[in-house]
Amino acid sequence: MKIPLTGGCGFIGSAVVRQAICQEGHYIVNIDKMTYAASEGALEDTLTHQSHALLRQDIYEGAGIRAAFAEHQPDVVMHLAGECHADSSIDGPAAFV
Repeated sequence: MKIPLTGGCGFIGSAVVRQAICQEGHYIVNIDKMTYAASEGALEDTLTHQSHALLRQDIYEGAGIRAAFAEHQPDVVMHLAGECHADSSIDGPAAFV
């Protein structure tokens, strides 16, 4: 099963990536903007695993996401990306939707 997972280099996302690639038949397409909250180091040995691909992509940019979906043809999507600064959402809510 091909699973695009947004925010896969964050705290929770990286744990899900590590767990998912242990399941036979899963291929994780890790889509992460790689901001201050992301860390490739959180993925440990999974970064080069044959069942994992890391795409440095902002999910806010539709063309890049459409291209990723066209290339990888996902079965399901796990959306774990998010901003953790709630105060910023008051000044600019569009980026959080």
